[in-house]
Amino acid sequence: MLLAPFYKESNGLLQVSRQQGSDFAKSLANDFNPLHDFDAKRFVVPGDLLFSLTLKKMGISEKMRFDFVGMVSGDAEFSIVPQDDGQLEIISKEKSCTKIQRCGDVIFNEKLIEDISLEYVKFSGKTFPGILLPLMQQQNVMINPSRPMVMYQSMVIELNEFNFSEPTIELAKQEINVEGKRGDVSIHFNIVADGKVVGCGEKNFLLSGLRDYEEDAMNTLVKDYEATKSTYLKS
Repeated sequence: MLLAPFYKESNGLLQVSRQQGSDFAKSLANDFNPLHDFDAKRFVVPGDLLFSLTLKKMGISEKMRFDFVGMVSGDAEFSIVPQDDGQLEIISKEKSCTKIQRCGDVIFNEKLIEDISLEYVKFSGKTFPGILLPLMQQQNVMINPSRPMVMYQSMVIELNEFNFSEPTIELAKQEINVEGKRGDVSIHFNIVADGKVVGCGEKNFLLSGLRDYEEDAMNTLVKDYEATKSTYLKS
């Protein structure tokens, strides 16, 4: 039921409308990236929704890696296609959008999949400003305030076991590698249940158009971001 409001399915094809994708990003993921605004010129379906749908439809493996090599547009049909080697691929408009490597056992425990998906999506939504801002301050760089570009590149999730319940996801470490106007960010996390670490993972994304850090400009960007969130939550 978790994902039911955020996609449609017909004849084996999936579809996420602009409204559904935007609602998922804002209501579940706490993600107010402009690329997920309903009226965004370059609207894209959130990568976290593609991740969650893959787990729902294809199960969760001991280890999975998602590489977001293209974008799924709003209202575009797409499918999750098993490959000959056992891997998966998300195809839209006859193009590969996400390549999924998986290994180990696969399970279809609906409750566990829903819990992990929700926890990951909630954790992922803490990226900006909570995790990103300190990283940029450390490196004395910032994204373009007038055109902030934060692009999801890949994510990995690895489970040590399947026999657990009510997992939470905790930040383990974060790092950024800056080269010119580009910044590659990695966020590492642990999956915790019953007082122990039962898995781990990482989220990787790209910052482009970097420039020297300006505190006033960054404060304004964060203020505007929080105002947009507040307006949405009140609506």
